Amino acid sequence: MSKKTKVLTIFGTRPEAIKMAPLVKEIEKHSDKLENVVCVTAQHRQILDQVLDLFNIKPDYDLDIMKNNQNLWSLTSDVLLQTKEIIEKEQPDVVLVHGDTTTSMAAALSAFYAKIPVGHVEAGLRTFDKYYPFPEEINRVFTDSISSYYFAPTDKACENLIKSNADKSKIYKTGNTVIDALLYTVNNNKDNLSLNLQPDLKTILLTSHRRENFGKPIREICFAVIELIKNNKDIQFVYPVHPNPNVRKPVYEILEGVERVHLTEPMEYAEFCALMKKSHIILTDSGGVQEEAPSLGKPVIVLRDTTERPEAIEAGTVKLVGTDKNKIISHVQKLLSDKNEYKIMSEAINPYGDGLASKRIVDVLLNL
Repeated sequence: MSKKTKVLTIFGTRPEAIKMAPLVKEIEKHSDKLENVVCVTAQHRQILDQVLDLFNIKPDYDLDIMKNNQNLWSLTSDVLLQTKEIIEKEQPDVVLVHGDTTTSMAAALSAFYAKIPVGHVEAGLRTFDKYYPFPEEINRVFTDSISSYYFAPTDKACENLIKSNADKSKIYKTGNTVIDALLYTVNNNKDNLSLNLQPDLKTILLTSHRRENFGKPIREICFAVIELIKNNKDIQFVYPVHPNPNVRKPVYEILEGVERVHLTEPMEYAEFCALMKKSHIILTDSGGVQEEAPSLGKPVIVLRDTTERPEAIEAGTVKLVGTDKNKIISHVQKLLSDKNEYKIMSEAINPYGDGLASKRIVDVLLNL
């Protein structure tokens, strides 16, 4: 009997969990050939657990490293040292990490020190600015530099990897696993929203949590919301507010109590998908939302100055606007008033895949 390939999957944040969950479930389907070991660092605790529950994933290891006001130094060292013990105990054939988080970077380094091959899911994304997004750009470049297998979502990501001298024979264009997660969730859950929204108003969904938007940028976003609410009596905003105090404090200071603005706790993924489906327009600095929303036919305004996802801009599914209050207002107002502009964006083809990315990755793992 041939030996199974042991796959150790490591992730720690809610976005990682959403994108890795369908891959974990796909690996489970091949238990005759693949041994599945799941480790979560819990870089995000509560909002990570929501996703694990939704996809019925029970980790083999839970490092529970989240601390109040944690910093990058302590987070990196905690992940590095604690994954060392797991890697030494399990001796996996391959370690899978995702994207651009500190968990991914430190776990990949840990595997590299143990001379275990790393498979990087969502490899090849770039802004080519090491401080934007911070620290994500360096996290993903570093992870790519020590990976052995590259699961790239798009042609552009593949090109970036080739330009950085990655082994061409180990680059696999798979699509993005977030589309797998989205379609699974939308198809297997009712559109139940706990929010008391006014049904006759257009809903605008807002999410913003990235470090580069801390401070003045997030305040500009909030002031844009107030102006849009004043100028449009037929809209309402929903903002699930990230628990980080750098987000929470200014958002509640500026927007709490504003008419037709609903500030909520972070939503469980199934409810968030239902909210995306119900929304008329989405404003976000989230990479995952940029990828998901076009599959639901929703125009996306990206609240960042650069993006590592240029495919969506080229496809016309998103617009890169930044965080200047007047620019945000101008672009949202155009979508609210120009039906043709809205139609072009909402009907553009999503460049991030067809919901089969996890299957393509597992096909590679089966042939290692």
